[in-house]
Amino acid sequence: MNETLLFVAAALRISVPYALAALGSTFSERSGVINIALEGIMLNGALGYVLGAWASHSPWIGLLCAIAAGAATAWLHAEVTVRLRADQITSGLGINLFAAGLTRFVLHAVFHSSSNSERVVGFPSLLGPDVLAKLGTFASVVGSPLVVLAVALVVVGQLVLFRTVFGLRLRAMGEHPEAGATLGLSVARYRYAGVVISGVLAGIAGAWLASEQHSFTDGMTGGRGYIAIAAMIVGKWTPAGAAAACLLFGAAEALQIALQGSGFPSEILQMLPYLVTMLALAGFIGRSIPPKSLGTPYDAEKA
Repeated sequence: MNETLLFVAAALRISVPYALAALGSTFSERSGVINIALEGIMLNGALGYVLGAWASHSPWIGLLCAIAAGAATAWLHAEVTVRLRADQITSGLGINLFAAGLTRFVLHAVFHSSSNSERVVGFPSLLGPDVLAKLGTFASVVGSPLVVLAVALVVVGQLVLFRTVFGLRLRAMGEHPEAGATLGLSVARYRYAGVVISGVLAGIAGAWLASEQHSFTDGMTGGRGYIAIAAMIVGKWTPAGAAAACLLFGAAEALQIALQGSGFPSEILQMLPYLVTMLALAGFIGRSIPPKSLGTPYDAEKA
């Protein structure tokens, strides 16, 4: 039983940043903007958390700084892609490279190291000491405020996208922006909103990584932003589907960790999470229909 709880805890811990970033990507792409910049947004969010928590000794101030860093990075992506109508893939990749260089620069300027920061505080568990003593790691993961927040955000995201007027209009901008503009809606405003929301959520994902590690490490996102995009595609551009796909990828990565030292070749174990990602994409991408205007800049003058 203890081994099962440890495996579930590991899978959940790994899945949280994937799910938050995938949820953010869903909002951005539903509005019609491809957000390859998730990797850079998460990286800036993680650094924002560390700087805020280090200066204030408060994880909540760190979380606010992570959200601000994520939103600011996403706003830059929106400026380039929505207002200037630049290529969305190129903008996202450029932001990822920019974030990689910026975080190294800030690390060196603040902590005099280009690889890692000083240790910072993490989030305290919402559960009592008796529960923590009884269930250990499982309780510490389940009781984390960011885990509770992630679950709540997935539920709220699903409701907002498919049960509110805002969600309907946001999805319209990704399907047929000309129709939305005909009704007097601002395509740019809704696309900005979708991208910035994705930045807020990816910033929280970065905060989770930094708070769990209690520090910032150069390149600590490790490709999670790209896997989150794959999870969103597997989940058919829905928050609930993307979260379920992230749990699958998290379980695969947790299984890789659990099997270490069991006699399996280490090379095969290292490939396992990425193999699951490729198999999931191969099985679902043909049946997943993206928004019709995804990746297409909207020019009001030519519409």
